[in-house]
Amino acid sequence: MSAEQPQAVVRRGTNLDRVGGFNDTVVLDAIRRAEQRLSRVELAAATGLSGQAISNITRRLLDAGLVREAGRQKSAGLGKPRTLLELEPTGQYAVGVHLDPAVVTVVLLDLTGQVIARRRAQTPAADGPDVLIAGIAATVEDVIAEAGVPRQRVVGVGIAAPGPIDVDRGVVVDPPNLTAWHLVPLRDALRDRTGLPVLLDKDVTAAASAEKWAGGPNGRGSFVFFYLGTGIGAGLVIGDEVVRGSSSNVGEIGHVIVDPEGPLCFCGRRGCVGESSRPRYLVQQAVDAGVVARGIDLDDRHAVDVAFTALCTAATGGPGAAREIVTALAERIAKVVEDIANLLDLERVVFGGPHWDRLAPFFGDAIRETLEERFLVRSVHPFTVTGTALGADVGAVGAASLVLDHTFSPNPSVLLLGPASESAPSGSRASSALSR
Repeated sequence: MSAEQPQAVVRRGTNLDRVGGFNDTVVLDAIRRAEQRLSRVELAAATGLSGQAISNITRRLLDAGLVREAGRQKSAGLGKPRTLLELEPTGQYAVGVHLDPAVVTVVLLDLTGQVIARRRAQTPAADGPDVLIAGIAATVEDVIAEAGVPRQRVVGVGIAAPGPIDVDRGVVVDPPNLTAWHLVPLRDALRDRTGLPVLLDKDVTAAASAEKWAGGPNGRGSFVFFYLGTGIGAGLVIGDEVVRGSSSNVGEIGHVIVDPEGPLCFCGRRGCVGESSRPRYLVQQAVDAGVVARGIDLDDRHAVDVAFTALCTAATGGPGAAREIVTALAERIAKVVEDIANLLDLERVVFGGPHWDRLAPFFGDAIRETLEERFLVRSVHPFTVTGTALGADVGAVGAASLVLDHTFSPNPSVLLLGPASESAPSGSRASSALSR
């Protein structure tokens, strides 16, 4: 069976009178997902909306500055050429913040998901939450100023944070690699400092959302985003929908046991994939094997990160202890991916996160072939292995994508909320999901 590129799934609209706001986002989402520019006729066919509804909606979107006309297309018959539509990149912007125990990344995205400004800085190991939050707020302002965009077009800030989180209260609960962060009200604290709506979600969910919004073919259909950073996690997209779970803490896979003789985890068991994937553990293995020098402070995150880079560099040099350590890591992770893929009947795994660039050489043909061969329904459809095209900033891009997704993607639950406004979509419906 040949592997075909997954097709974008377009939401169907409804021609009932009281759902104008929902239909606006259906049309906007169809324009965004299209591989080529669409005319009003093609939008009507894709969304199931009437020609008159499409005409009214596209006029609102044009007036709101969210789409623009982009040339004309000759019609198949003798009719006049059709006007093509595409997103207006400058129509709206979103800020994304990725809080990783090793690095804080802040980006500004335009409406098409392109990064137009970014800042990265090491996460201060000794600073408490208040100091770090103040620094993030200042960086958000710097990024907006650097891009020179009108502030009123910035629809909000998304934060990707390590779990667990309390999404209803906007609280970071007890992330294992940020020991000072206990019940920190990150969402409201950042809202108060910036004056912008703020959305908090898990880092792995944000990364999956980034692929869905800006990852092209990688972000379509059903896939797992396997996050490789200071910790590991799995973000899920099933049928083009980001899966969050009952408390928005989906993806906590760190305690899947992959080596019963492995390191002792804080949960009390041995061989959890999260503990055996930590740079700290891998660097300790490298020290014991003589790959990197002794004397590294394993409690110094930045020193460990430097040593981890040295380990990965040594592993690319050929057979030896360094290669064995990193190859064993890839095999442990592949075992977890295999189980997730078979359980959920997925189409692909997308690897990414702050450590992906260093680990990518070790997830080559051998791991790919192993995963493809162990996919139980491969006779029905293939399972593919790929890396994110969004780079090391995928968490921050995902955080901003969450804002755009909440603001502009169609959400059927809006149909249960009563009459929708006929005004142009400006994110007002989604603001209930953002802290103002």
